[in-house]
Formats: sequence, structure tokens, C-alpha cells
Amino acid sequence: MNQIEDYEERKRLRRSRFRWRILAVLAVIVAGALLVGREGPEKGPHVARYDVEGVIVGDLDRARLLQRIAEDDAVRALVVRINSPGGTVTGSEELYEGLRAVAAEKPVVATMGDVAASGGYIAALGTDRIFAMSNTITGSVGVIFQAPNVHELLDRVGVQMVEIKSGDLKAEPNPFKPVDPEVIAAERELVADSFDWFLDLVVERRAIGDEALLAEIARGGIYTGRMAVERELVDAVGGLDDARAWLAAERGVDADLALVPYVVPEEGDFPFGLLPGGLSWDGPREALDVLGLGARMKTGLWAIYR
Repeated sequence: MNQIEDYEERKRLRRSRFRWRILAVLAVIVAGALLVGREGPEKGPHVARYDVEGVIVGDLDRARLLQRIAEDDAVRALVVRINSPGGTVTGSEELYEGLRAVAAEKPVVATMGDVAASGGYIAALGTDRIFAMSNTITGSVGVIFQAPNVHELLDRVGVQMVEIKSGDLKAEPNPFKPVDPEVIAAERELVADSFDWFLDLVVERRAIGDEALLAEIARGGIYTGRMAVERELVDAVGGLDDARAWLAAERGVDADLALVPYVVPEEGDFPFGLLPGGLSWDGPREALDVLGLGARMKTGLWAIYR
């Protein structure tokens, strides 16, 4: 073997050793994660914590996580920390239903952060007890539909849109032609139907019987935590410690139990989110970026405070 061949062979050996070292390191990481998943506090009795952050949309992984919390006997209660301006009506409804399913099996309590409005408030309604900070922004009971209209701008620049469709209400409102009162009436009916559902949920979950108070809430205003307590939208001013104290006093959940965060894994995460206890390699998913939200708000019904 000449010197060049000998040099190339040593290079191949070094590359091979490097690959095996990387694989060995990954094996150690996975084994350590599995060990934590089997032996950590989440395998014994504990209180789960789930954070609702940013814009709320439909999320199958979130639904599965809440189902796992509901079915896990080691989870003695769930604390839901909400810091959200709301989101889509259907996404908020899905989250509400998931929390009610957990509440059918164990106590669920909500704590509100900076904002828990509109769809964020719908999430809070899914719990057994609602705490807000004194200056939390909450309320905004209502539904909104928005669509841009740029037909006058297109007329000025000489742009025309050709449209062929099966029915007069298909794909309306159309941003490329004048607003049609009949279309607005149809969309208003859609908003009213979803709003009636939202308001009925408030009446059912908060047992508000005062018609004058309900009429005020139905206007869609926002309130601080203190104001929300006065209007019966929130049970008490308080935070995480108050929520744990309520669980101990009213539901018999030991205040010394570990509080274990459960996180929905983001798409593409290393699959530690599949481990027992809802461990995840990464933190909670970030809110939708501003441009993405702006694009999505042009269609669909939203329960969101902006």
C-alpha cells in the first residue's frame, strides 16, 4: 500500500470512528431521557400544568395530550395557565371540550396571566375554578369576522378580476368588488350564531342570571381581573399558589405534590414528547408570527381580543 492509499484509509477510519461516536452520544441522550421518563416525578402522583399561550387554533397533538392527562391516574389535578388573546372559534371550542373531558376525571383550575380574553376566556370556562391576576386583561366575549376590500384600489390601477362561481354567496365577501349588503347579512348571521354559542357558554358555566350584567358582557368589553370578579366572570384574584391552595382545600389535592409541566411537542421536535409525563425536548410552541396571523384573519371566525 503506497502512502496515498494509506492516507485515504486513515481518513476513512477517522470518519467511521466519528460517526460511531456521534451515534453513541445520541444513544446516551435517548437512554437518559427514557430514564427520566420512567423514574421522574411524573410517574408518581403529581399535579399537571399545561400552558395556553399565544393564538389558539385547532391542535390534534394538544387534544391527545389532554386526553393522556385525563386518563393518567398519576395526575391528581390539572392547572391551566392562560396567556392568550384568543384565536379561532373552533380552536377555542376544541380546547374547551378537551379541558371539560379532563375535568370529568379530576379537578382542573385556571390561572390567568397578562391576557386571557375571548378564546382565552373560553379556555378558562373549561375549568372548575378561575383565578386572574388583579390586572389581567380578560373578557372580550364575542366573535369577529374580517375581510379586506380593495376593489377601489384595483379600479384606480386598472385591474379587473374575472370570476366564475356556482352560487352568489360562494367565496363571499369578495375583496375585489363592492360590498354586497346581502353578503354582509349572511356573514352577520354566521357571526351571530357563533356568538350565541359563546354567550350561552358563559351563562351555563358562570351561572349569570342578571340580565343587565349579561347585556353588558355581551357588548364584548374587556376587564381587569378585579373588574371580572365583580362581574362574576372570574372566581377570585390570585395566581398559581392560590390555585394550589384551592385544590388542597376544596378538592383534597396535596399541596406538596410536584407540579409537572406538560408540553405539546412542536412539529419536527425530537420525539421526547412521546415519553411518559408529556416530556418534550423543546419548550411550548411560539405564537403565530404577525404576518401569518394577518393572513389568516381574512377568513374564518375568530374569538380574539386585538
